[in-house]
Amino acid sequence: MTEHLKQMEIVDIVSKLGERASKASTRLAQACDSSKRTALETAAEVMSTRHDLILAANQQDLEAGRRRGLSEAMLDRLMLDRERLEGIEGSLRAVAALDDPVGEEMARWQRPSGLDIRRIRTPLGVIGVIYESRPNVTVDAGALCLKSGNAVILRGGSDSHCSSRALHECMVAGLRAAGLPEAAIQLVPVTDRAAVGAMLKLNQHIDVIVPRGGRSLVERVQTEARVPVFAHLEGICHVYVDHHADLAKARKVALNAKTRRPGICGAAECLLVDQEVWKTKGAPIVEDLMSAGVEVRADSTLQAIPGTVAATEQDYGKEFLNMTMAARIVDGVDGAIKHIRRYGSGHTDAIITECDQTAKRFFESLDSAIVMQNASTQFADGGEFGMGAEIGIATGKVHARGPVGVRQLTSFKYVVKGDGTVRP
Repeated sequence: MTEHLKQMEIVDIVSKLGERASKASTRLAQACDSSKRTALETAAEVMSTRHDLILAANQQDLEAGRRRGLSEAMLDRLMLDRERLEGIEGSLRAVAALDDPVGEEMARWQRPSGLDIRRIRTPLGVIGVIYESRPNVTVDAGALCLKSGNAVILRGGSDSHCSSRALHECMVAGLRAAGLPEAAIQLVPVTDRAAVGAMLKLNQHIDVIVPRGGRSLVERVQTEARVPVFAHLEGICHVYVDHHADLAKARKVALNAKTRRPGICGAAECLLVDQEVWKTKGAPIVEDLMSAGVEVRADSTLQAIPGTVAATEQDYGKEFLNMTMAARIVDGVDGAIKHIRRYGSGHTDAIITECDQTAKRFFESLDSAIVMQNASTQFADGGEFGMGAEIGIATGKVHARGPVGVRQLTSFKYVVKGDGTVRP
């Protein structure tokens, strides 16, 4: 009875957040760009004066995470320092400086009937963001939703609750300074998992759900949600080294793709090497990775390289999110394509080659949200794409794909004008 009552209380809390968000979204849809810019720029300024408070809150989360036995990769996702805070502030200012998508004319045409028809961008309404560990999502999601005229309900994980709350307070200060409704960016005040279930069923108030987290969270959201979902299950990203690859580029790109930040969804999890060049190009790349501390789980051919570990079938198609990487020899670009189609997650896949025709075949044959040539998969990020930030990477095929920025957080409507026009 007590547990049932507790769940009912959480449902009531989330329902009230939804009601307030719905009201706020009506005002936001009509908000001028200058007000939204003021809110975001002020939030960045407030954040810059609260580094000590935010880092103290983050330290609480880190200490609690270590007690719970979080992996180093998860702790890295959770950790904030002054450099990362400055990066978050930079993202806020970058989003503030973007063109306002709301009301943007996407197309216009006239009909013989005399109708003038325009297709214009409109906000989606209320967006629910459910995320784990990464406190920066609090700011990135809040900023992108505000810029695109949407209200947002943020449900951060228990791992990042103190950090998210400190960052959220900066966002609210920005809204207050701009005269915008504080309910435009709300943080669910409870960490109980029942809050996730309540959000997934709140279809009368929430228009889209965006999950940012592990496979179990995303699968639950996709299974239970009664509203559309922008999501990807896993970031199983590949780097394929073609026989036309420039060795210096291949070594640099593969190393960066894996080791820059191994715990992010854009980190490469599998190295594929053309069988024609594995000794001359594959071996140096594998040796570079191992020298950097990566455990390379290799197929029988690549195990000839001292220090590699025998791969199992389960290693291909696994999101390690740490300093582990699978590696395999393939029969040219077609072999790489076949492997990625079987084991990939549709997130980001890269080819290292100087042959544009081979790259073209790679691009056209794969249905990943992002495909790259001679570039690190770590660039799979909205900020790096010039979107200011991203609310997530979407691997579905409806509405949004790849980094979800301000334009992807809009829908559209048709504005039709006549002059006493009637249909015969």
